[in-house]
Amino acid sequence: MMKKKIIGIITAVLVIALAATVYFKFYFVFGEGVKAGELNFVVYKGYLFKTYEGRAIQAGFGKGKGVNAGSIQSYEFDFSITDKAIADSLMRCAGKNVELHYREYLGALPWRGKQAYIVDRIISVKE
Repeated sequence: MMKKKIIGIITAVLVIALAATVYFKFYFVFGEGVKAGELNFVVYKGYLFKTYEGRAIQAGFGKGKGVNAGSIQSYEFDFSITDKAIADSLMRCAGKNVELHYREYLGALPWRGKQAYIVDRIISVKE
């Protein structure tokens, strides 16, 4: 009888620990913010789970020492989009400067997209 109770308690603790790990890895919003840059592309792709994926190019001055100090560098912001209306709007904005609000997760889910960054709002679009 005591053995069954111990096994039950250990099983319950393991299930709760697994559920907490999955929640924090895939559903807990680790960070959110706004990134701005030139929208490179937005595509709808995937084998089993079709998702919207995009990239914005952020230009800026690089840090460093020597020859590369203060040189202009570009950074790529790869993101996924879960809302079809936002994806459709961004598909018409390729080459334009955009400000995008995003949520950052610690892990990606196949049906949510390939990236840990999920764009959930368009702040502005400029020519």
